[in-house]
Amino acid sequence: MNFSVIALLLIVGLLLGMLIVAEVGRRIGVARLEHDKEGLPKGSGAAEAAVFALLGLLLAFTFSGAASRFEGRRHLITQEANAIGTAWLRIDLLPGDAQPEMRDLFRRYLDSRLETYRNTRDLAAVKAGLTQDAALQGEIWTKTVAASQRPGAPTQVTILLLPALNQMIDITTSRLMAARNHPPPIVFILLVGLSLIGALLVGYGTSLNRDRSWLHTLVFAAILTVTTYVIVDLEFPRFGLIRVDAADEVLIELRESMN
Repeated sequence: MNFSVIALLLIVGLLLGMLIVAEVGRRIGVARLEHDKEGLPKGSGAAEAAVFALLGLLLAFTFSGAASRFEGRRHLITQEANAIGTAWLRIDLLPGDAQPEMRDLFRRYLDSRLETYRNTRDLAAVKAGLTQDAALQGEIWTKTVAASQRPGAPTQVTILLLPALNQMIDITTSRLMAARNHPPPIVFILLVGLSLIGALLVGYGTSLNRDRSWLHTLVFAAILTVTTYVIVDLEFPRFGLIRVDAADEVLIELRESMN
């Protein structure tokens, strides 16, 4: 079962859960009205306002954080393309006989990087791809250092190419950690919990109406559900509907330029 199906089931479950809880809240309110002719307790508005304010604040922070991390991941892909492109150009500083092998290694390395992030649903393949990336990085670095230490090798190799390679290697760690960077699970648990409590209060408040009206309850539940889904989708941009894959185009274009 892929991520999209799991996320859809969870979101549908949240929507149904909020509707059920809202109905429970309404029945609690109706039962209270039947036993107390004075109506629902007075002075509860402050508590309800605090709950909905906290819910709105949590939604704002989680949505803002997810959108920021999404943009950060896209920018890291561009930064990696720039780092690889810079190092590729500076291969010209190596001795002539070392350049063909190094360029071939770069082509293999970029192919490996693209393949690593092409099928992120296969965790075993991703892990193997990251291992291969690291091996190619080590090989590129070792051969570059060896070429720079040859008698008569230009000093620009050490000054310009090695720092570019170091940046190219470092960016892979930044991308990996960015992909793993998500809010603690307690944040999503709190978001779901506050959504259900909010639905309960909405249902409780509508118990004053003699006729049952699902419009406000359904709109409230649907908006919170869709917002939660978008937040989750932004947090995992290679699995759901919101994708970061389009940013890979810059790496693909770089690879084509290496032919």
